[in-house]
Amino acid sequence: MTFSTIAFFILLGSMIAQIVNLLIERKIFIFISMVFMALSAILLLIDFVTRSITMNFVSLTNLYESLIFYSAVTLIIVFVYTLLAGKKALQPIIFGTTMIAFALLSLASSPIVPKEINPPIPALQSYWLVLHVSFAFIGEAFFALSFVTSIFYLLARDEVKKKEFEKLTIKSISIGYPIFTAGAILFGAIWAYYAWGRFWGWDPKETWALITWFTYTLFLHLRLIKKAQGKVAMIISIIGFLFTLFTFFGVNYLLSGLHSYT
Repeated sequence: MTFSTIAFFILLGSMIAQIVNLLIERKIFIFISMVFMALSAILLLIDFVTRSITMNFVSLTNLYESLIFYSAVTLIIVFVYTLLAGKKALQPIIFGTTMIAFALLSLASSPIVPKEINPPIPALQSYWLVLHVSFAFIGEAFFALSFVTSIFYLLARDEVKKKEFEKLTIKSISIGYPIFTAGAILFGAIWAYYAWGRFWGWDPKETWALITWFTYTLFLHLRLIKKAQGKVAMIISIIGFLFTLFTFFGVNYLLSGLHSYT
């Protein structure tokens, strides 16, 4: 049994504890869910490190490794949010974001994702790639949190909670946006230059990463410059995250390009 498989079952335990807490609200279940969440993230990072040692390069070169890293970062972000927010932490946000990490880990643990450790091809043997992929997924993990807060904003009827969801959406995107910009756009272009001899080539994944970037740029423009509030900004936030998922999964399986091996 691999570290990621153990992490999957531990995270399932965290999800169950959170569901029970949503039903009967006991602090002990929050504590249990956080312990399980932390253990799951640690195991995923151990898997990440051991694979990196085995292949003698940072293990961010295929779908399985990307899912493991993405899941771990998402769990770390929601764990830190829970710690910092304390009693003010909104349980639906914790549950929703954990569920995204669980879905990513479920896919990584499924038979459709190869888990073999193979040496990366020459185009992937670049630390610009490591910066590109890691920063992009860290940014997207914050976008995952904003996706959840945006959904609950649209579902909420209480104005106080709506404002809290809105604040968290803005804060998450404000943190994730520069990280995603550096990783997906800047470091991605530099890696492309060293790998293929050009900074930009309108490859499908490049194009959809740019579409995603423009979507979150629009969100920040409307919210911070135009001071737009309410449904429009939240809907754009949701669309932006759906674009990240299509860029990650849809392009790999539906569109061919130079990124098809990632």
